[in-house]
Amino acid sequence: MAESGGQERTEQATPKRLQQARDKGQIPRSKELNTLSAMLVAAAGFMFLGSDILQGLTDLLKQNLTISREKIFDTSYLVPHFLYNIVSAMTILAPFFILMVFVAILSAVALGGWSFSAQALALKLERLDPVKGMGRVFSWRGIMEMLKGLAKFVLVSVATIILLRSQVDTFLGIGVEPLKQGLAHSGQLLVWSFLLVSMALIFVVLVDVPFQLWDHQRQLKMTRQEVRDENKQTEGSPEVKARIRRTQMEMAQQRMLDEVPKADVVVTNPEHYAVALKYEQNEMDAPVVVAKGADHMAQKIKELAQKSDVPILSAPPLARAIYRSTELNEAIPAGLYRAVAQVLAYIYQIQQGPLYNSDAGVSLDDLPIPDDLRWDD
Repeated sequence: MAESGGQERTEQATPKRLQQARDKGQIPRSKELNTLSAMLVAAAGFMFLGSDILQGLTDLLKQNLTISREKIFDTSYLVPHFLYNIVSAMTILAPFFILMVFVAILSAVALGGWSFSAQALALKLERLDPVKGMGRVFSWRGIMEMLKGLAKFVLVSVATIILLRSQVDTFLGIGVEPLKQGLAHSGQLLVWSFLLVSMALIFVVLVDVPFQLWDHQRQLKMTRQEVRDENKQTEGSPEVKARIRRTQMEMAQQRMLDEVPKADVVVTNPEHYAVALKYEQNEMDAPVVVAKGADHMAQKIKELAQKSDVPILSAPPLARAIYRSTELNEAIPAGLYRAVAQVLAYIYQIQQGPLYNSDAGVSLDDLPIPDDLRWDD
C-alpha cells in the first residue's frame, strides 16, 4: 500500500480530488477496449459496406485504365484528373472512415469521459525523464502491461493458427478463382479473420477494464490527514466557520427584529422573555410567532415594540409557554389558542378605547394555559 507522510492511503478520493485528477487528464483509459472496439467495428463495416467499397474502387480503377491517348499526353488534364480520383476515392471510403472515427472517440471516452482542460492537454516534460520512464517500466503496473501484451500475443496466435488450419484449403483455392470472385472471397475471409481475432481479445478486455477502474481509484486514494486538510480548505478553519455562524446569527436576529414593528402584540415575562405575535384573520389559521427572545434579546424586542407603538402585554405564564413551545415563524400550539385569543381581543378593545397607551404594560396572569404547556422558570 502506498504511503504518504507515514500514513496509509485508506480513504476514497473526495469529489474535489477526482475533479483535480480529471483536470490533469488523470482519468481511466483502456487501450485494449479501444483496440477491440475498432476491430469489431472494422469487421462489421467491411461486412456491410465492403461490397459497395469494392465495387466503387473497381469502377474507379476501370475508369483510369481506359483513358484515351490524347488525354494521357495532355499535361493540363493530368492534375485535375488526379485530384478528381482522390476526391472520388475518399468519397467511396468516407462512410467507413466516419464510422471508425466515431467508434474511436466513443471507445476512448467510454470509461473516463472527456478531459479538455489546459492541464490535461499541456506537454508534460517529466514524462520524457528516462529515469522515471525506467521506473514505470519495472513497476508492478509495467509488469501488468507486459502480462497483457503476452496474453494478447498468445490469444491472437492461437486464433490465427486455428483460422489457418481450418481454412487452409479455402486460402489456397482463391488463387484459381476468377478475379472478381476471388476478391469477394478474400474480403469475406478478411472479415471473419477480424472477428475471430477480436473474439480472442475479449478475454483481455474483460480483465483490463475492471483493472483500469480499480487502479484509477487506488491511485487517487487519500490519507486521513489529506481528507482533513481538504475539508479545512473547503469549509474553512474553525475560527472562520465560527465567524460565519456568528454573522449568520446576527443577520437572522436582525431579520427577526425587523418583523417586530409588524406584530400585533408583544407578550412578556416581563423580565426574561418576550414574544411578538402577528395574526391576520384572512391569511393565517392561527397567530404566528414573528420574534422571540430571552434576557438581552427580550429587552431589545420590547424597546423596538415601544418605539413602533406595538402593544406590550405582561403575561408571564403565556410568554413562557409560547417561548418554549413555538419556534420562530411557526403558529402557536392549539392548546394556546384560547389564551392568545383573549389577549388579542383585550388588545383590540383597549386600542379602540380612549385610555389606550402603547407604553403601558397590562398584566393578565389568569389565562387558560394547559398543564403540559406550562413552564415554571
